[in-house]
Amino acid sequence: MAGEIPDLIAQERTGTGKGAARQARRDGMVPGIVFGGESAPLPIKVPFNELFKRLKQGRFKSTLFNLKVEGHDDVRVICRDVQRDVVKDLPVHLDLMRLHRNTKVNLFIHVDFVGEENCPGLRKGGVLTVVRPEVELVVTAGDIPEKLTADLSGVDIGDVITISSITLPEGTRPTIERDFVIANISAPSGLRAADDEEAPDADEVPSIEQDDD
Repeated sequence: MAGEIPDLIAQERTGTGKGAARQARRDGMVPGIVFGGESAPLPIKVPFNELFKRLKQGRFKSTLFNLKVEGHDDVRVICRDVQRDVVKDLPVHLDLMRLHRNTKVNLFIHVDFVGEENCPGLRKGGVLTVVRPEVELVVTAGDIPEKLTADLSGVDIGDVITISSITLPEGTRPTIERDFVIANISAPSGLRAADDEEAPDADEVPSIEQDDD
């Protein structure tokens, strides 16, 4: 099932060139361009505060957006570049690429954990340690999964959940080829501490003396 795609609100830029770009920045906007597909490139401008907030959230370049520009049809886009001021490191221009439904893109998909009630490791007091709350997948733009589901049923203390144990939606694959770890069930800290205390040091192990015949 396709997840909700966030909207990116922009305005069409009337004018191109450095002068128009500078005016957009003075107005609190970041100039940009939308390219790709069968349509002509579209000059746009995005509110600086909105773009800056999304950049701080991370993974802006791997997020699929629904671009909304007044007077134009909504279109799915992905960021291909964000140019920044060399001194202030603030965004000064962005490039967005239109995507067809069949276009393959790399996106981070959230991992949801289910089956806690049937997890022997958790019932024994084990702790679920999530190594990758999100997994980067190659997906089709028109069929983006809302989430991945990792089933903890039958998982015991010391077991790991890897990407191979998760059923991926048809047509998607991880960007990492090896079978990497998603999460694991570790022993509770109290039990680990007790084990450490009970384990004798090598110097404390008593020697066994043998009688000479």
